[in-house]
Amino acid sequence: MATWLITGCSTGLGRAFAEAVLAHGDDVVATARDAAKVADLAEAHPDNVLALALDVTDDAQVTSVVKAAEERFGGVDVLVNNAGYGYRAALEEGEDEAVRTLFETHVFGTVRTTKAVLPGMRARRSGTIVNLSSIGARISPEGSGYYAAVKAAVEALTLSLRKEVAPLGITAMVVEPGGFRTDFAGRSLTQSAEPIADYAETAGKRRKENDTVHGKQPGDPAKAATALIEAVESASPPFMLLLGNDASDGFRAALHTLLDEVDTWETLSRSTDFDA
Repeated sequence: MATWLITGCSTGLGRAFAEAVLAHGDDVVATARDAAKVADLAEAHPDNVLALALDVTDDAQVTSVVKAAEERFGGVDVLVNNAGYGYRAALEEGEDEAVRTLFETHVFGTVRTTKAVLPGMRARRSGTIVNLSSIGARISPEGSGYYAAVKAAVEALTLSLRKEVAPLGITAMVVEPGGFRTDFAGRSLTQSAEPIADYAETAGKRRKENDTVHGKQPGDPAKAATALIEAVESASPPFMLLLGNDASDGFRAALHTLLDEVDTWETLSRSTDFDA
């Protein structure tokens, strides 16, 4: 039996992950900024769930949650850094404070929880760290530059982390979902307050008032959760797990476009070394 610490369990993929892990027979430290929103999980599974308040931007709360997990279950075997939210704005529209908070949550929040569980994982020479990214990190849609940037940062950090901890028996992996039928494009989506008219036909089309995606996303959160458990428990967990046909298609299209560009400019790229 493994113990999973999952951030952002109130709704969406985080909730689906927690429910699937419990159905699988493992223990869950279910967290949300408002602990009341995960209390039902503890009530339904009193022996297997520790429901706690966690704001990943709060150092003291992160430390306290990991300590409580260790005291209740003996340690964290799997950390799932899922907490987060969307932010849409053309780059010029982005508000400094909102962007800083976005980075604080997605990037530094992920680093904060990861650093908190690593001492225990290193001591046991085992563990898995799962960091939620997005296909947006790969395709960078108009209006999602800031969100794509935080997820790209998470992916780069995770790849380095994977290389650092592999010799210690620890795995680090990225999950890159496409569109899933959650609150992500609804309640959880924020955006710049003041749109600029010149971006109406690019970033503007993806503002909440113009977006028709919410509630029609193709992805099933329950199936995503089952896939995550399978990947975590596999003998060779992937560095990157794509979830959804749209994620797989988008990733391949972006990769082919990038490779075409590399090929087009390869001669110039190779012209910058010192002559032998």
